[in-house]
Amino acid sequence: MNARPYWLSAPALLLYTAMFLIPMVMTFLLSFYSYDINQGIVTGFKLANYGEVIQDSYFHKIFLRTLWMSLLVTFFCALLGAPEAYILHRMSKPWKSICMLAILGPLLVSVVVRTLGWAILMGSKGIINETLMSIGIIDAPIKMMFTTTGVVVALIHVLIPFMVLSVWASLQKLDPQVESAGESLGASSFTVMRKIVIPQIMPGILSGSMIVFALTASAFATPSILGGRRLKVVATTVYDEFLGSLNWPLGAAIAVLLLIANVIIITSFNKFIERKYAQAFK
Repeated sequence: MNARPYWLSAPALLLYTAMFLIPMVMTFLLSFYSYDINQGIVTGFKLANYGEVIQDSYFHKIFLRTLWMSLLVTFFCALLGAPEAYILHRMSKPWKSICMLAILGPLLVSVVVRTLGWAILMGSKGIINETLMSIGIIDAPIKMMFTTTGVVVALIHVLIPFMVLSVWASLQKLDPQVESAGESLGASSFTVMRKIVIPQIMPGILSGSMIVFALTASAFATPSILGGRRLKVVATTVYDEFLGSLNWPLGAAIAVLLLIANVIIITSFNKFIERKYAQAFK
């Protein structure tokens, strides 16, 4: 047995274990502890934190809001990102490079900076409201801050590059001559898109959707800044439990449940899409 591959991968495995597995295991164990206002964290194996999250309607609303926002952001990122990647793929140089730089450029800027930029745009005295009021379209400012719509719009802007990159990777394997062959045989552009292009880029759309969904469900900075204290999601709730209430065990339980929900939803979605398209395009 050749042990060389194991020795070569050992540093990466050790780093992965130290930076990911150990904190995850410690968070999981912490979720079974309890919290006392006088004693702080009390060790002991209990399911009280999970029971509180599962039974309390307050947490139900937060998880449902997070799920709804994640689905919305994923849907619009796929709806906008896939055509954007396809158009980008069909462009010629140097426009392709310029547009790709424009798409990837925001990733070089901190998500906090981008979110603050949206806060400036969407505030009651922001650029959008001031412009609409100056040209007479509206009489009073439109409320965009601290709303689900505002958070979703900002998250789409933050996460759509991940969808574009995922679809772009699939498009690199797409032979343009296949599309030309379909059109030469009498197929319409819509049929070519539906029968040839979409099935081949579906892995990219699927992987991009999973990335966007996972990042949206765990997003903290954008919902915290644009959603405020009233529009809580799971990530901001975990933050409040850790640093506000100092109830670390409850915060750990919420974080673990978010991770479990993410894994279940993404895995189920992946299997559903694979089974559906395997049957449709046999």
